[in-house]
Amino acid sequence: MLRVHGWDPNSFSNIHFHDLKIPPFLTPSPNPNAPNKFPSHLQPLVDASLDLREPMTSLLRELSSKATRIIVVNDSLMGSVVQDLVTIPNAESYTFQCTSAFTCFFHSWEAMGKALELDPYSKIITKDLPSLEGCFTTEFMNSIHSQVKFQKLSAGYLYNTCRVIDGAYMDLMEKIEGDKKHWAIGPFNPVRNIGSNKRHKCLEWLDKESPNSVIYVSFGTTTAMEYEQIKELPIGLEKSEQKFIWVLRDADKGDVFINGELRKAEIPKGFEERVKGRGMVVRDWAPQLEILSHPSTGGFMSHCGWKSCMESITMGVPIAAWPMASDQPRNTVLITKLLKVGIVVKDWSRRGELVTASTVEKAVKLLMASKEGDEIRKRTVDLGGAIGQSIEEGGASSKELDSFITHVTR
Repeated sequence: MLRVHGWDPNSFSNIHFHDLKIPPFLTPSPNPNAPNKFPSHLQPLVDASLDLREPMTSLLRELSSKATRIIVVNDSLMGSVVQDLVTIPNAESYTFQCTSAFTCFFHSWEAMGKALELDPYSKIITKDLPSLEGCFTTEFMNSIHSQVKFQKLSAGYLYNTCRVIDGAYMDLMEKIEGDKKHWAIGPFNPVRNIGSNKRHKCLEWLDKESPNSVIYVSFGTTTAMEYEQIKELPIGLEKSEQKFIWVLRDADKGDVFINGELRKAEIPKGFEERVKGRGMVVRDWAPQLEILSHPSTGGFMSHCGWKSCMESITMGVPIAAWPMASDQPRNTVLITKLLKVGIVVKDWSRRGELVTASTVEKAVKLLMASKEGDEIRKRTVDLGGAIGQSIEEGGASSKELDSFITHVTR
């Protein structure tokens, strides 16, 4: 898995894994036709993970007897699981925020009644900020709310972001939660060209293409696209006359180890034959970081999950934003309005509508074959370069990580 995510496994030789058992849980198949595109099929996994409190506490007590200090970094949904940490004198926890500081801030700002006065530019941004309606299911929102009371037990927050991207909103988070420490220690993905001995066939295909000539199309591992939309997307790609790699696979189940029949999406008859040489459809797992870091890749049509955004920006690849749910609509605002390193394919206010082939065609041409697209690409390359510098010694992210290490080893 480490290699899959772009890291050298040899650099993680000191990491040890501990298996914690959870009771069996339902693993419903993703529903591509659900009105809310949030991956509700993963909710049983979220619910089952709450049973980890007792085994986690036992593990932490065991480790605390052998170590000077125990530092736990937990996801924001796992606060209840590590709540007994307060009874262990030499242990403390830090909450990992997997979304941008931009998104975290506006969630907190709204929750506190918008009491903090914003600077003029942030006030303008709020006009474009989508509501949370349609972003989450009621069940998931209940899960989030149930964890809020445990956040006060956390000693601070870690973010998969960089102050080059999110500096202003890191500052605002520190203002509204000044009793906690905040560190922007991203990106968590490698920032250099990724390579491996065993190469996916799509990389060999990319080797033959011109720089910045291919748009990579992928909507993550939790998104299931409805049948009608799958029919429109390839028509738009074909009509754009641009080169592409399209990852077409169903969303992962809650338990990826359970075998079951996978939905095989139907695309227009003859499509793959007509675009042969210009486009590639990948129906299995695809090496996203390696694709994004390839010099032939010049754009990324994405659902705008934050991890994908960070990977794309870091590699200097602009984004055609097609948000589906969760934090993605607000990430789209950050990407397209604030950072200006992408364009909008699907406006969140029209989320219930089908994205037509014509819309896809126009978006692809704008990003890949226009002066505006070239300008966006240059901004993205510049931002990616700045992020790369931030992890070098003395850079912003390097200093943040050093600060966190100094703090926990005090």
